[in-house]
This record gives sequence, structure tokens and C-alpha cells, in this order.
Amino acid sequence: MGNVFCLFCGCIGQSHVVVVEKWGRFEKLAQPGLNFFNPFAGEFIAGILSTRINSLDVKIETKTKDNVFVQIICSIQYRVIKENADDAFYELQNPKEQIQAYVFDVVRAQVPRMTLDELFEQKGDVAKAVLEELEKVMGEYGYNIEHILMVDIIPDSSVRTAMNEINAAQRMQLASVYKGEAEKILLVKRAEAEAESKYLGGVGVARQRQAITDGLRENILNFSHKIEGTSAKEVMDLIMITQYFDTIKDLGNSSKNTTVFLPHGPGHVRDISDQIRNGLMEAESGCVNDV
Repeated sequence: MGNVFCLFCGCIGQSHVVVVEKWGRFEKLAQPGLNFFNPFAGEFIAGILSTRINSLDVKIETKTKDNVFVQIICSIQYRVIKENADDAFYELQNPKEQIQAYVFDVVRAQVPRMTLDELFEQKGDVAKAVLEELEKVMGEYGYNIEHILMVDIIPDSSVRTAMNEINAAQRMQLASVYKGEAEKILLVKRAEAEAESKYLGGVGVARQRQAITDGLRENILNFSHKIEGTSAKEVMDLIMITQYFDTIKDLGNSSKNTTVFLPHGPGHVRDISDQIRNGLMEAESGCVNDV
């Protein structure tokens, strides 16, 4: 509801306070509600003040410690103190200009002590310093400072471009480091896997050869014991002939179109066994001579 006045009375809205003078001097503060005035006694309404919160945006241009010019936008929220509305009415002619002047003074005293990065990190400290100064000064004039917000910090466009390029370069450098570490880990793991595969393959081959050797020895012993009059050499020759024919069979059954020329005949098997036996004997003879 708004303010309604007539000659002898007036209805004052909830968010307003009226300054009443008598014969040109301050008489009282009329509070919200119905109030009566006596114009014949010299009472009249000198002014109406709103007790709502007002907002004032202040744009300040200043320089940081590292010589970067910035624009700072502050939002100051203030209101008239009901009990001291007469001070607000009589002491200050233009409270917005007064608040703006103090904001300029405090910000331009604080910001040149900081670098641009520190200003972004500590903008709350700047707002706190402005709030403390305004509360101390404006409180004497009947105003209460509710909040101060550092809405925006705007460096020069060339500075913003340079900062973005620096940030992008740092991120690319960090990405390169992470990529290199990932490739290093991948190569190490691949080498470890290859070494483990070769090791397991060697173990498998060794076990396979051991199993073949054990099987041959067992077959030779069983054959010699079960069939009287046979020597180990004869059994060994028989086994080698059997393996020789198994090898020929496997080559014939292979699906690949490969031609292999081999000397064929039972005599060649005996030649192969003699070569193996002679090789073993020469190796043993060489070991004896070294000793």
C-alpha cells in the first residue's frame, strides 16, 4: 500500500518513514500507519524515506600490482535505518555519490597491492575491506550496508587472450606428460608380457622334451624286459624308424602346399641314429680331454 496524505492526516506505507518538521525544525519521525498532523501548529511533512534495500552498482577501473588494468563491478546493497532516518535525510544530499566515492577510494587502495591472480583469488577480501569502511562511515549518516558483492573482474581483452593461451599451453603440456607416461606403462607391460610368454614357452618346450625322453626310456626298458634277446640299441633303432614314418605321415597330411625332399629308406634311419650316437660320443670324449 502506498502513502496517502491529506491536510490533517496521512497513511504511511509499511516500508516508508516520514520526516515531520515543526516551524522549519525537525520534530519527529512518523512511523508506518495512520498519523495526524496539525498544520496550524506549524507541522508539515518535510520528506519521505524508503526503508527498503537499495542496490547500487559501481564500476571501478584500476591497476593491479603487475600493471594490468582491470574493471571491477561492485554491487552495494544498503538501506535507511528507521531509527536514524532523520540523519539520512538531513546529513546526506546524495547518498549514492557518497557510497560510490568511498568504494572508489577503498578499491583503489586495495587492488594495487595484489597481482591479477591474487585479485581473482582474494576478491572476497576486497569486498570485506569495502564493507568495513562503508559500515563505519555510512552508519553515522543513518545508512546500513547490508551486502557488498564483487560481481565481476574484467581485465583488458588482450590480457584475457594471453591468459587463455597460457592456460591452453599448460593444459597441452600436462596432457603430453600424461600421454607419455601412459605410453611408457604400455611398453613396459607389453615387454613384461612378452618376456613372460617366452619364459612359459621355454618351460613348455623343456617339459615336452623331458616327457619325450622319459617316454622313450620307459619304452626301451619295457621292450627289453618283455622281449628277450633284444638290446637297447635295437629298440632305439625301432623307435626312431617309427618316428621317422610318423613324420613322413604328418608331412603328407599337412594342408599346406609345401614340397619337402627327404632321403627315404630304412638305411637312412640307421645313418641318422649313427650320427646322433657319434655326436654324443665325441662330446663325451671332448669333456674327458678338457679334464
